[in-house]
Parts: sequence; structure tokens; C-alpha cells
Amino acid sequence: MTMVAYPCPASSDYKPAMDVMTQQVFDAAGRRLGGYSRTLVMGILNVTPDSFSDGGRFDSLERAVSHAVEMMEQGADILDIGAESTRPGHEAVPADVEISRLIPVLDTLKGRVFCPISVDTTKAKVAEAALAAGATIVNDVWGFQKDPALAEISSANGASVVLMHNRADIDPMIDIVDDMLRFLENSLSIALKAGISLDRISLDPGIGFGKTLEQNISAITHLSRLKALGCPLLVGASRKSMIGKIIDSTTDERLPGTLAIHTAAILNGADIIRVHDVKEAVQAARVTDRLKDI
Repeated sequence: MTMVAYPCPASSDYKPAMDVMTQQVFDAAGRRLGGYSRTLVMGILNVTPDSFSDGGRFDSLERAVSHAVEMMEQGADILDIGAESTRPGHEAVPADVEISRLIPVLDTLKGRVFCPISVDTTKAKVAEAALAAGATIVNDVWGFQKDPALAEISSANGASVVLMHNRADIDPMIDIVDDMLRFLENSLSIALKAGISLDRISLDPGIGFGKTLEQNISAITHLSRLKALGCPLLVGASRKSMIGKIIDSTTDERLPGTLAIHTAAILNGADIIRVHDVKEAVQAARVTDRLKDI
């Protein structure tokens, strides 16, 4: 199969309108991660019955807490806990259901994990409850452009944030990197206007969200263009369907493909990778970091 990536030229007409300084660290609400001598690893914990890869595996309190502790021990710099699936075609759940799944886990993790905890949610009500229970980062797959109260809640609670690019529909004809730049510049503007300082913001190109395979590849290979927005970049391609489109594989068979994509992402400018398999990701990231120094 011949793969043709849609053009994303370095000399694109799009230039960020905002005048921002590039930050050197990601401050996870009081814990400064980086200086970026190494890539940070965010471990995924889905406390849902229907997530695309590990739905139902960690939906009991005991299994969720055990896995969170395991990921920390394996070297995760951040834990990202989600209580609503964001896979294509997922069934939305009310905020109260998300909260009922999250809070027992967050309460039980107190004193047992010592890395920052992120909550993966699009709802202000859920974020507020999770931040009160010990989370320090809000990870929004709609980049503050779905629930307008989410930016204010994050700011009021001193949270750090991850703002992701997303699209409701796939359009194979657009320059996806230009689209990401426009979307994420808007997200960044919303965050800054809400009072969230630049060193508490990370941006995510949204691999697998509203993009064709070719657009996902273009997003990864042109990460350097997103650096113009002045924030560290988080990339999450763990076990995603783009791997299965390149080579036939089930979600549980996609670790090698995940490592390949994340390695490419780090070499192209990613500062944080979001993963299911922490031990393997840490090893791959450390080797890739060393290769970058050559």
C-alpha cells in the first residue's frame, strides 16, 4: 500500500498570533517536572468498563490502586486517571458517574503514590471533585473548548493542564498541522485568560482523534511546528488504531508499534509520552533521550 501524507510544509502560511515565551518545565501544581533532560512518562489508568484497550481491567478499587502503584514503581512521572472512555463511539456518562469511579481511587492512593496525578475529563464538575481529592493536573481532550467552566475550575484550584487537539469530524483534505495550530492556540488563549500560567500548560496533538492515518503520521512528523506555541508537547499513541491500520494487530499486540511511534515523537520534539506499558516505555524513552544527545 502506498501511503501519501497530506502536505504540512514548514513554510505554511499559518503563524501563531500569540507572542509567548517557550517554557522549560511543566509544573504539575508544585512539582516541577523536567528541565527536559529526559522525556517524561505518563502512565494511563482507566477506571472504566469500556475503554478501547484496557476497559474493565482496572474497574475495581483494588486492581486500580495496585496498578497505579505498579506504574509509579516502574518509573511513571505522572499518573493519568480516566473514568469515562474517550474512544470513538464511546457512550458518554454523567459527571456523577465519573466522580463515583474516580474519588475512591484518588482517596485510596493518598500516601501510596508520590507522583503527580492527572484526571482525564472534559467536565468541570468532575475536575473540581478530582482536584479536591488530590489530583493536580487536568487533562482535557477538547482543550477547554467543550466545557467553558473547565478553565476557570482548573485556574481556581491551581491545577496544571494538558490541552489536546480534537475534531468532531475527519476531513482528509485539510492541513492537519495548521488545524492543530489554530485549535491549540485558541486553547492556550483560553487557559492564559483564565489565569493559568504558561509553565502549567502542556499541549497534545491528539493522535487518533478526528484524523486519518496519514494525518496522524503528519502530526507526529511535524511536531516541531507546534513548538511555536511555547509549551511542552505530550503525545499519546499507546495501542491506538493507527498501529492496526499500518499492520494488522489487536490492541494487546501493539506495544512494538507504540514504542516506534513514541520514539519518533520524542525525536521530533515530544516532551511527555502517555502510555499503558510504563516499564517498556521508560526504557525506550531513556534510550531515545540518549540518542538525541549524540
